[in-house]
Amino acid sequence: MNGMGRLCRSALLLLSMAGAGAPAFAEDYPVRPVTIVTPFAAGSATDTAARLIGKYLQDSLSQPFVIENREGAGGMLSAEDVAHAKPDGYTLLLTSNSTHSAAPALFKHVPYDPITDFTPIARVGSFPSFVAVSNDLPVQSMAELVAYAKANPGKLAAGYGNSTGRITVETIKRRLNLDIVPVAYRSNPAAVTDLMAGHIQMGVPDFSTGLPMLKAGKIRPLAVLTKQRDPALPDLPTLDATVMPGYDLLAWTGIFGPAGLPQNVVDRLAAPIQKALASQEVRDRFRDGGVEIYWTGPAGFADYVKVELVKWTTLIKAAGIEPE
Repeated sequence: MNGMGRLCRSALLLLSMAGAGAPAFAEDYPVRPVTIVTPFAAGSATDTAARLIGKYLQDSLSQPFVIENREGAGGMLSAEDVAHAKPDGYTLLLTSNSTHSAAPALFKHVPYDPITDFTPIARVGSFPSFVAVSNDLPVQSMAELVAYAKANPGKLAAGYGNSTGRITVETIKRRLNLDIVPVAYRSNPAAVTDLMAGHIQMGVPDFSTGLPMLKAGKIRPLAVLTKQRDPALPDLPTLDATVMPGYDLLAWTGIFGPAGLPQNVVDRLAAPIQKALASQEVRDRFRDGGVEIYWTGPAGFADYVKVELVKWTTLIKAAGIEPE
């Protein structure tokens, strides 16, 4: 074989080796199990959304989608893990405003950038929340709660298990000039358990963890956080209409990959998620789990995350919360 022939053969061999070593990012993705990391405990609203989405993706894409609950540091541990993962579509993050809207204003050191370190795939829903009290507390309304707190300074413990609850508790404390004691939990299920037991007197559960206890008569609801009443609790007033005019807070959830996730992998994930959220079965299961569906595709979700980061930063500063 002459020199030119050997050169051509070598070039072809290198091309074939490069092709064999290239990741499978085309229509055959996924070819092995995918991990969806979520930052809160089993039974939380985020966990509920992750398991519903994971099951549908598994059925649609014919590969296991494994949910991993990695709690700690307000969700930052799980977000950091995914931010540093290989951008091949096999490690995803289903998270909430806690890691991507609130953390940069709540903590001095956040080990990731919520905008540049992630690839937005889809916004899938929102988590309404409400102010609740233990059945032992002798109050039936927000006005009575405020009066009780003023008459019993330092005796009202208010628990929260996520950034929504923390902002709400601190805003109530600051705006209404109340001497209440904020109590932090790693996740909402633990906070609701203590609320039912009377270890804390006030909490801000999301619908996923709070509605079942409300319906069972184990906690007493006082107000929702959104400016409009929620269809799931149409008789429950809002904070805006009771003691805090203008207050309006709604947590969100969505799914991300690490920065640099190939567009065709994003599309392979976003399409079945959109289809799932359009099905009545999934919509019913989301509603039963306390999650409201809000579909937004990759481009729209990227813009939404930027807007929400500004909004939550403003709310945190207004509540007087200093970064830890």
